[in-house]
Amino acid sequence: MDHRDELAERFEQERPHLRAVAYRMLGAWSEADDAVQESWVRLDRADGAQIEDLRAWLTAVVGRICLDRLRARKTHPEEYAGTWLPEPIVTTESADPAHEAVRADTVGLALLVVLETLTPAERLAFVLHDVFGVSFDEIGAILDKSAVAVRQLASRARRRVQNAAPDPDADLRVQRSVVDAFLAAARAGDFDRLLSLLDPNAVVRTDGGGVGPLARPPVYGADAVARQFQRNGPRFAGYARPAIVNGAAGALVRAPGFGTVVVSFTVVRGRIREIDFVGDPAKLGMLASGTSS
Repeated sequence: MDHRDELAERFEQERPHLRAVAYRMLGAWSEADDAVQESWVRLDRADGAQIEDLRAWLTAVVGRICLDRLRARKTHPEEYAGTWLPEPIVTTESADPAHEAVRADTVGLALLVVLETLTPAERLAFVLHDVFGVSFDEIGAILDKSAVAVRQLASRARRRVQNAAPDPDADLRVQRSVVDAFLAAARAGDFDRLLSLLDPNAVVRTDGGGVGPLARPPVYGADAVARQFQRNGPRFAGYARPAIVNGAAGALVRAPGFGTVVVSFTVVRGRIREIDFVGDPAKLGMLASGTSS
């Protein structure tokens, strides 16, 4: 085996880690894969023999690539009809649910939505330090900032995440029982039952790519959410099929007039806190021939 083949083999061993970093940074699985592939191009051009810690080197490179991509994004919330939501990771429940949850990477859409509110530098500092244990000195080298400044960025990001991101129930079976009950109530148009399954501060967000029937503002409050599902639920809930969305109980809907929609539910203390509809075709390409893995 020559040096390049050995380097390629070592890179493939690091690919899952790098994809996890890039997905948390970009919120888009396809973009994450592109960033990881670009890191291989840069590694292939570098002198791999001089790299002491390949994982650390590649993590820093992927971090820089993702930082540049976040800074270059041109779509701003005020210009986007509806809510911009991350690209979901969807698996079916045909296999053991716990196994599927692990395969789905377990980072929930609700957390990714909060990460979208951070600045690119805050997001990098939080993701690399709090999630992957990268030192402030190493992150500082990426951002061209001191370790003290990076620590402040991570602290600011951490407070925002702690204040805004819900802490979902961990038991997938509990989540599924709540989601199944909610969908049954939606099919029946049962307002009282819907209301009983919703957190008082429930929110529904929809992302149709900025166009179409999902290009609408969020709906806040249990009463308003329950009324929306009482009105529209019977038209689509019957087409909902169980799926695991980013490690949590969700649904895949293919209904006439709706197209393909992925529905993510965030269940907190036995009630649904957040419901996210992702119908943007650009984010659902992996569903063209089945669910992603």
